[in-house]
Amino acid sequence: MNYQKELENLIDTLVKEQRRPTLLLHSCCAPCSSYVLEYLSAYFDMTIFFYNPNIHPEEEYIRRVEEQKALIKAMPLQSEVHFLQGEYRPEAYYGQIKGLEHEPEGGSRCFVCYELRLKEAAGLAAAMGFDYYTTTLSISPHKNAEKLNEIGERLAKEYKVSYLPSDFKKKNGYKRSIELSREYDLYRQDYCGCVYSLREKQSRDAARQD
Repeated sequence: MNYQKELENLIDTLVKEQRRPTLLLHSCCAPCSSYVLEYLSAYFDMTIFFYNPNIHPEEEYIRRVEEQKALIKAMPLQSEVHFLQGEYRPEAYYGQIKGLEHEPEGGSRCFVCYELRLKEAAGLAAAMGFDYYTTTLSISPHKNAEKLNEIGERLAKEYKVSYLPSDFKKKNGYKRSIELSREYDLYRQDYCGCVYSLREKQSRDAARQD
């Protein structure tokens, strides 16, 4: 399914109907959110929701939070963007992925992590009365957009809030996020966030040095 085309069709409808819905945008980090903010601020009243209990260590988590806040203030967006920070409870992440610790990056452990974060976003969006919710995660070429949209739609039905379909890497979205990261001198982390992706990154670095 072409999720980017679905999003474009929805935006066309909003423009024709002169509607500007509210959107809770789950963000994994500032670099990934940069293009999404630039793109969607023309059509939605947005709130960034930073909920990523998977991030390790805590110092890394804090750095990503502060980078996200700074980016929102720095970008000349087409509407005001608010910021909400979820609880940092790594135990929630470790409890969910128990038994999947040795799964490779991009597999079932990551899918559980997707669901953990999207579930929190869906519940908050429903409780606060947002029209839509979605996530920046699909901008990464390392993330499974089909799985993200599948989880997002399922949780939308469960929480009775609309999910905004997306594959933000399309239409040069990922490329634009890199350009914006350079423009705003953003910290671009070199691992996804969890301790397992950090270990894989360290293993790759060590192998290159051998």
